Amino acid sequence: MRYLLTNDDGIYAKGLSALYQELSKDADCLIVAPEIEQSAVGHAITIFRPLMVRQARKNGHFLGYAVAGTPADCVKIGIRELSDQPVDLVVSGINRGANVGINIIYSGTVSAATEGAIMGVPSMAVSLDSYDSDADFSFAAKFAGKMAAFLLKDHSLKNIPVNINIPAIPEDQIKGVVVVKQGRARLIENYERRVDPRENIYYWLTGETQLSDQEDLDSDACCLKKGMITITPVYYDLTRHDVLTALRSLIKSEIF
Repeated sequence: MRYLLTNDDGIYAKGLSALYQELSKDADCLIVAPEIEQSAVGHAITIFRPLMVRQARKNGHFLGYAVAGTPADCVKIGIRELSDQPVDLVVSGINRGANVGINIIYSGTVSAATEGAIMGVPSMAVSLDSYDSDADFSFAAKFAGKMAAFLLKDHSLKNIPVNINIPAIPEDQIKGVVVVKQGRARLIENYERRVDPRENIYYWLTGETQLSDQEDLDSDACCLKKGMITITPVYYDLTRHDVLTALRSLIKSEIF
């Protein structure tokens, strides 16, 4: 069994290390991850420059392949070129910070899992709701192991990518696991205006994710805030199927 592990926090991130340590108990895990942090790059891929790949080492031992590209790049080249056997599962994470609401559009973590599904491989993205540099990823890694076993079972949802968010609280305080929809929570942006030593003006994006006033109680952000592990099936089809018929009628009557 071969798992391809990636992330958007970079190949040396603690969350990825915890994921490897846990999932390696059940499968042969190959790490293919960005050489540097690629948070919020979304589903970008590299097409206008060579995709550089090097063997990364940690404590003198082979760690995995570091890619000078995006998380989606890592999944593509990992499956097509770097794995010497078929990949059975793509696991992206463990991300530092939740990926909920509208923010999943920007997420490199979620995009890596989505890319795996596009390529026909069962995939999941895993995030821990904490930005603490000393965050404990051990329980999140164990839960990822359970989800990996679930996704590899022969059932109708096998090839649906899932986005998983885990609260950063003690295991005995977690209030359950829920399957929920993507909510409307999003980053409320602020730009800090600064001036460099040569008196050039630049801006640094800051902000925090806030719940929408119209946030449903069964959304990912709300349930995560209540201390629940959230699982959301995601998809790469951006079509608003619910308005196709109405839009066709309007176009026919008002345009042609």
